[in-house]
Amino acid sequence: MQGRSRGAWLAGAAALGIVVLLAAAAPWIATADPLRTDLAGRLRPPGPGHPLGQDALGRDVLARLLFGARASLLVGGATVALSCALGAPLGLLAGYRGGWLDEAIGRVIDVLLAFPGLLLAIALAAVLGPSLRNVVLALSLLGWTGYARLARAEAAAARGCEFVTAATALGAGPLRIVVRHILPQAAPTLVVQATFGLCGAITAEAGLSFLGLGVPPPQPSWGSMLGEGREFLLVAPHLLLAPGTALAFTVLALQLLGDGLVARLGAPQDWQRGQ
Repeated sequence: MQGRSRGAWLAGAAALGIVVLLAAAAPWIATADPLRTDLAGRLRPPGPGHPLGQDALGRDVLARLLFGARASLLVGGATVALSCALGAPLGLLAGYRGGWLDEAIGRVIDVLLAFPGLLLAIALAAVLGPSLRNVVLALSLLGWTGYARLARAEAAAARGCEFVTAATALGAGPLRIVVRHILPQAAPTLVVQATFGLCGAITAEAGLSFLGLGVPPPQPSWGSMLGEGREFLLVAPHLLLAPGTALAFTVLALQLLGDGLVARLGAPQDWQRGQ
């Protein structure tokens, strides 16, 4: 079992590293400008000069795929960072303090979790307008609840432990206890949650861009590429295969990485993934 978890962790990390490396090196790997149109070559299949073919406007699919990876990783990383930065402190504070504060934060989390996540993100993105910043805000307004719930549970469990009692007896203040003693206990769980949260944010961004509520055109995004290519499925399947394969590969890499980290760090396995 340990060998399988180690293999999953290494495979996921290697696959995700490949995606990040390709996105970072997009300007040097891309064979053409992702925004440059060439109507004479529209819907051209993969061939010399365009390894993954051209789309309905003659734009290079490989270039748009590589630059689209940047948008997906940027949205996913920013969403996870903002959600964790908001949710983890609130959860730690609620779990450690308890009482009415814990009850109030817990009720807010329960109310937000009662809403369908993607539908709420669609509504917020539609109100705010399509842009990378608004997508991150829409996903983070709901995504922080997963980190807050986990941090709250970890802090509540650690509150009665002997090391917290000893730190209190030695005169440590609440902030020091939370940061120096409770946060390290919750960190493995939050790291694993961040892995699954990154996966959920990337797929949610793809869904919003597919609906025209994510990355504004003509900027490339895997979701918008899927949306633009769906009407040409029978005549130019490469328009869907390229972004679909990239999205599936990235999601699989993150799932393998997360599953490996669950076993490696000993984090709980029964939470709701992809908040």
